[in-house]
Order: sequence, then structure tokens, then C-alpha cells
Amino acid sequence: MTTKTSAEIRTAFHEFFRERGHEVVPSSPLVPANDPTLLFTNAGMVQFKDVFLGREQRPYSRAVTSQRCVRAGGKHNDLENVGYTARHHTFFEMLGNFSFGDYFKRDAIRYAWTFLTEVLELPPERLWVTVYEEDDEAAQLWLEDIGVDPGRFSRIGAEDNFWSMGDTGPCGPCSEIFYDHGPEVPGGPPGTPEEDGDRYVEIWNLVFMQYDRAADGSLAPLPSPSIDTGMGLERIAAVVQGVHNNFEIDLFRNLVSAAARLAGTDELENSSLRVIADHIRACAFLIVDGVFPSNEGRGYVLRRIIRRAVRHGYKLGIAEPFFHRLVAPLVTEMGDAYPELPAAQETVERILRQEEERFRETLEQGLKLLGEDLDRLEGGTIPGETVFKLYDTFGFPVDLTADIARERGLELDMAGFERAMTAQRERARAASTFRAEYGGAADFGGRSDFTGYTESEDVGRVIGLYREGGAVNRLEAGDQGMVILDRTPFYAEAGGQVGDTGWLVAEGFVFEVQDTVRYGAAHGHLGVVREGGIGLDEAVDARIDRERRARTELNHTATHLLHAALREVLGEHVRQKGSLVAPERLRFDFAHFEPVTREQLQRVEALVNDQIRADEPAEIFETDYDKAIALGAMALFGEKYGDRVRVVRFGDFSTELCGGTHVARAGRIGYCKLVSEGGVSAGVRRVEAVTGDAAVRWVQDVEARLGRVSELLRVSPENVAVRVEQELERSRGLERELGRLQQKLASAAGSDLAGRAEPVDGLQVLASRVDGDGKSLRETVDQLKNKLGSAAIVLASVDGGKVRLVAGVTPDATDRIKAGELVNAVATQVGGRGGGRADFAQAGGSDPERLDQALASVTDWVRAQLSG
Repeated sequence: MTTKTSAEIRTAFHEFFRERGHEVVPSSPLVPANDPTLLFTNAGMVQFKDVFLGREQRPYSRAVTSQRCVRAGGKHNDLENVGYTARHHTFFEMLGNFSFGDYFKRDAIRYAWTFLTEVLELPPERLWVTVYEEDDEAAQLWLEDIGVDPGRFSRIGAEDNFWSMGDTGPCGPCSEIFYDHGPEVPGGPPGTPEEDGDRYVEIWNLVFMQYDRAADGSLAPLPSPSIDTGMGLERIAAVVQGVHNNFEIDLFRNLVSAAARLAGTDELENSSLRVIADHIRACAFLIVDGVFPSNEGRGYVLRRIIRRAVRHGYKLGIAEPFFHRLVAPLVTEMGDAYPELPAAQETVERILRQEEERFRETLEQGLKLLGEDLDRLEGGTIPGETVFKLYDTFGFPVDLTADIARERGLELDMAGFERAMTAQRERARAASTFRAEYGGAADFGGRSDFTGYTESEDVGRVIGLYREGGAVNRLEAGDQGMVILDRTPFYAEAGGQVGDTGWLVAEGFVFEVQDTVRYGAAHGHLGVVREGGIGLDEAVDARIDRERRARTELNHTATHLLHAALREVLGEHVRQKGSLVAPERLRFDFAHFEPVTREQLQRVEALVNDQIRADEPAEIFETDYDKAIALGAMALFGEKYGDRVRVVRFGDFSTELCGGTHVARAGRIGYCKLVSEGGVSAGVRRVEAVTGDAAVRWVQDVEARLGRVSELLRVSPENVAVRVEQELERSRGLERELGRLQQKLASAAGSDLAGRAEPVDGLQVLASRVDGDGKSLRETVDQLKNKLGSAAIVLASVDGGKVRLVAGVTPDATDRIKAGELVNAVATQVGGRGGGRADFAQAGGSDPERLDQALASVTDWVRAQLSG
């Protein structure tokens, strides 16, 4: 058997099937397109689902892929097992060949056997084949056509060997191929009671999609039977490279080594290193595919994975942000196969570093809290309240706490955690804004006639009153509630435009409207009775806040112009994905596949302001939906349209369907300034802008700050950039000089410190507090090792309430004293943990008040180690 690298196996797989008429199809993104049933792409067939279902046609009937997959959330979640087993990963590559109504079982089986035994040169006597227990056709092909040894063949039931896309739809039997690692590995053949051992490892699954399952469970033959196969690259690489653990293949070996260098350890089988090596792949590719850390959905899964990796780095004693530094080694390993990875390297590194820095601020505090609770723990279960506090206060995902518990042989009280979560949700609901209390109004059968397109004040009759979530006949002074009128100029929040505020007034009655929302065909005015009282069927004067409405209209019209400008500059793929139109600003989310450059933003802004100066009148009319679309009108995200629609048009530049309120002429906007642009989620960007007097104030504020900078630098504003560059270069020079001086000081400090060392059984032991950063501490330790001969040294510094520890042991003494154990013995006394190599290690801590006592314990600790 010829050993191949992971990259060579991937290439060989593609070439084998390309030569047999298969189209080499690139990996689809990790975020499935138009498939709400999946959190992430978790198998090679995901991108072909609609092809198998007959909803999509491709120009080829045979395909081969190497699909990147993630299983770290939802139904398919391997996260907790990663780092502790030989074959679980959050991210993996699935090699697959597919037939869409072309070849079927015979060719699929032959291709698989030929690739494994001839291309990869796996010995046939090491392969074990299974088929679905009722699939006589596949059994005959394996036993008679291929000639598989009947002693290495078995029939398996539907639980393992019958695949389906869902409860109904395409399905069919499977045939799995296993590799036998040999009798020295525990475990039995598939289908036996001992099959859970590691001796027989599944390497390839062939799915014969030949039936359509109806709702009653009956199976009907598909008119075009198809093939869907999957072979994990990491698993087959382990087999080809003669290792039993996926983390020992070339790809992982290099990533683990890179992580080990950052940790300063040579223990390459450390499970924390394996966790980090696995997680960098998942995190990097999720970011490449547009997923960013957040508190919900896919972004939260990414955040969980990043934080798990950071915690394992902390456990290894890595004191500085490190995770982003593994992106470059990953690019070296996988950049050729996935060119989108090196293209996004800078972005990936920046996001990972920001997320790690954010989490490190609370990591030490959270670990300290957990440590204190564990010190008081009676029994083997961490209370649910502790798990919840770590989650709620310190951002510890539950599976991260479970990870720590596993390492200590403990369990989590998940029932207690869920009770705490439920209580928090109830508190959040109770504390939410009062608009949420009026869910019952959704069944209100009345209607409000909206007159706000032309009127800012109108008279309406009260047709509904609500207080504390329920319908009432009257509201009195001080009551917080909702008033529904039969006629109102108040715009109810819709299409991104916020609801109007203002006043409802009658004789002896004043109601402050703080928001307006829709309930069916009615407009609900939410607010507080400031004076008097009001009952059903009484008339009120409804007056909107005209100034607030006017500012909102500026931003709404600017949103339309912005949408059109983005489509002109970036392309017609740009579509609105959400918006906020408020008095203070506008926010516009849109579909786009990459960050918008500064030059593109400048062009967009210029186009919008060109249209403002053109001062086109607003042409607003109603027409049939189909006619509006034929006129080129854009339908807005989140809006529902009937047969009759309202069209808002500004010249030939912008035409949209919109129920919102707008300025009479574009020129009234005055000026529009784009103030930010960034990513929201996969394929969605966000632009924020201000208009009118708010835009003027924004520019004046920036100008004032620039003026202040120019005063401080004593140059004119136009020369600020040049002077800043000069000052930065001067600062760098001073930093270099400071580094040289610190080196000299470290050398001098080393000379002074050397005299404080105590002899212990032939070893010079020194533990001292010094001033300096991590680099100067390391340099001082190295100098002391040279001066003292045989020595064990611990140096510590305190900065901003955080303890930094560095330990060193001379090479002749590492068989008796390990620097990693030494630094950990000190770190645990100051609220931290650490580790590293036998000759050098570092750690951190959060309790500087206990530092002197901890350092004083070093000599006795060393003496105990030497005597033991």
C-alpha cells in the first residue's frame, strides 16, 4: 500500500471519477442555500438535494465532490466528543460520487472497490462489506461480480443500512465498506454485539436511492434511481497512512504541531491540542462562508467552538491570544484545495482575534468562580445554578462547562440549568416593553382608516381600549395602555419604518402616544394617560409628532435611493434583506457576497446625493401588483402585498412597492451621509446612514475631531495624515529603543536576582516578583539559567490586576523538576492554571494578593519534589 497525503487522496479521488465521466463540482458553502431544515451542510449530498428531488436540473448526470461539512449544532452535533475520540470532528471533508439517474448499483460498487483496492492499494482481505438485509441485488454484485470473501460480508437491518431524506421522499438501501485494523484492536465485525469497538471502521457508504416513500410508509420505485456516496477524507487518510487516530494523519499532525509550538509543549497527544487543531478548521471555514460570532443561530455555534478552543489554550498555559495564529498553518494545509480560504485569511484572523480577546476578559473570572464552586462541591454533580451563572454572566456555553466537568469526572445538573433558564425567560418577558402585552389584540376585528399620507392631525373615535394585556372600557390618568381609533394619521410600524409618536387629545384628556403598531387592520396607539380619562366611542384629536415624522420620511426616501444606488454600483443581485427607518438614522441590510470597498461606498454615496440634488418629485400611485412589477418596481423585504399595491417612484432612478411615508421631493433630504458598512450574516451586508440636519451634525462632529487632532499635532487638517505617519514611525523607533533598554535592564536584573537564589539539593532555586512584560520575563529567565548553572526559576509580574508567571528549569535538571508542573503549582494559588515544556512554561492568574505567598512556597515545593 502506497502512503498518500490527505491532499493526494483528495486529488486522486477527483481524478478517478473525472476519468469516468464525472463533473468535478466545487464544495458548496457550509451554510446551505435555501434549506431551513439544516443548520450547516453536514453531508456531500446537501447541495444536490433538489436535484435528487427533481426540482433542479444540472447540465451533468454524474458528479464528484470533496464537500466541507460541519457537525456542531442541531441534530448533528459531535462537539462534545471532539478531542476525546479518534474520529469525531466538528469539521470534516466528505468525498462523494453521485449519479442522477445515470449509473446505479453495479457501477457504484465497482467504482468503490476499484478505487480502494487499485488506486489506494488497500488489501482486499482488510475490507468488510455490508448490505441492507433485503437487498439481494447488491449482495449478488459484491459476492459474485466483485468476489468479496463471504466471510467478510454481512447483511444489516434498516437502522444502519437503509437511508432516507426524511419521513417521505427519496430513500433506499445502503452498502457500507469497513476497514479492519487487525485483531490487536478491540471490537468485532459490523452487525455483531462487539461492533462498537475500534477494530472495524466504516470508510465508505454507498446509498442506492431507488424508492419514493409515501406518507403511509409504502415504497414506490423511483423512475430514475440515483447514487449518493460518502467517504470521510480524514478516516480514509488514517487508513492509508497506517494510523488508527485521525489526529495522527498528516493534515492534523501539522496543525497539532503548530498549536503545540504556541503552547510551548512537545506532548503532541494532548487532547487540548487536538481540540484546537480540529476547531480552527471549523471556525475558519464558517467565517469564510459568512458566519460570524453572535448570540443566536449559526453565529452562536461558531462562538461556542471558538470559546471551547480558547479555553483549551488557556488550559495549556497560553497566556496571549493565539487561536488566530493557526489560520496561516491551516492555509498551508488546505489553501490549495479551497482557494477561498487564503483569500479570506486576513478577515478570518481578525474575527478570531477579536472574539478571543473579548472572551479572555471573562474567562479567568468564570474559571475562578467555577473553581470556587468545585472546592465546595459535595458529590459528583455541578449544580444547575452554577452552570447557568457561567452561561449568563461569563458567556460560557454549556458544552464548555460540560467539557471541564468531563475532565474532572463530574456531571452537570441539566434539569437545574433548564429551570434557571426558564426563570430568566419569564423575567425577560415580564420586563419587556408593554407592546408585547397586547397579543390578544391580534384578534381585534375592527379597522383603522389611515389618513397619515396627507394629514398630520385628524379626529378619530375610540373603538378599542387595552390595559395590562386585556380589553377594558375605560383608561384613567396614569394608566399605561393602548388606544385603537377608527381613523388615525399615526403610521403603524411596518416595512422597516418605525411607528409614529404624538398625542391623543380631548377635553380634559391627554394621552401620550409612545409607539404605534398594527393589529390586523387596526392601528394600536401605545402609551400613557397623562391627564383625565377616556372611554369607548369617545372622540379624540390625534396629533402626530410632525418633526419626528418629517425626519423619518427623510430617511425612508433616502433608503429607496440607497437601494437603487447599491444595485447600480454592486450589481442587480443586491436585494433588501431588512431595514430600519427611524428619525435619527437609517439602517439597510442587503444581499451581497463580499465587503463593500471604500471606493464603492463613495460611488454609492455620490449617486444618492446626485439624486437628492436632482430633486425629483415623489410619484406615488396604486396599481395592480403585476403591472407594478412590470414597471420595474422592487418589492421590499418583509412586506406582504395584495392584488393592489402602492408604488413610490423618484424619476427613473428608484421604483419600489412601499406602504411607508415619504418626502414630496428628493431634494428635501438635503444631504445623505453613509456612516458605516459591515457584515451581518452569510451573504448579507449592512449600511447605516444619516440625513438632513443629522448628516450635517455628523460631518461637523468629524470635522471638529479632525480639527482637534490637527491642533494637537500643530499641522493643518490636510496634513494630519502625513504627521500621523511620522509620529507612528517615531513611536515605533521609541518602542525599539525601549526594547533594547528593557533587555539591558533584564540583564542587570538577572545579575541582581541571581544573588537571591537558594541552594536546594544541588539546585539553585529562585522565585521572585519583578517588573516587566512577558517578553522581558522570558529573557530574564534565560539569563538567570545561564548565570546559575543548575537551577529552577519562577518570575512573576502584576499588571492591571492580572498575574503573569514564567518558569524555567535548566536542561540538566528537567528529569527531576518540570517547569510546567512548577508554574502550575504557583498559578493555582493565584487563581490560574498553567503548563508548558519541561524546561520552560508560563501561566497567568487573577489574584495578585496571594502572589507573594505563592512565590514563598516555591522552595518548599522544589525540595518536596527532589526528595520524592
